Amino acid sequence: MNRHNYITSMVEGSLCIALAFVLSRFILFRMPQGGSINFELVPLLLLTYKRGFKWGVISGAVLGVLKILFGGYFMNVIQVLLDYPVAFACVGLAAIRPKILGLIIAMIANISCSVISGVVFFAEFAPEGQHPFIYSLAYNVPVVGVKYILSGITALILWKSLAKILQK
Repeated sequence: MNRHNYITSMVEGSLCIALAFVLSRFILFRMPQGGSINFELVPLLLLTYKRGFKWGVISGAVLGVLKILFGGYFMNVIQVLLDYPVAFACVGLAAIRPKILGLIIAMIANISCSVISGVVFFAEFAPEGQHPFIYSLAYNVPVVGVKYILSGITALILWKSLAKILQK
């Protein structure tokens, strides 16, 4: 990658991270023990589709760090890494072609981070007699799944629209 492309990618990445952070504040639905449904993933997905895996992972991880700094929930270092930078870095997996397959793989990876964190660090929220894995799965799959589905559909529509505009 030449210097001009690198700088362009950095600027696009920075703008997408900033937009994702702002969109994370517009919450459609908030879960009681954390997690929310919003459109924060849309700019990161668009960046990932355009620039690929590396830029998707980097931008997702940076967004995760920003979310920690501006109101993240901290129990310990591993929980913070799983719930924020690692989970959001999973968006880079959406670069896998075809886009729908990449989106599904990114969603599964993100859900895996959330479920592992839930089993290990949030087991006390599981109802009496329910296994923490089942509780964490039931809690995280709808939230992360809906967020990825809504953001993925929106990003794919925008991607196709942008492709048509840029071809003219």
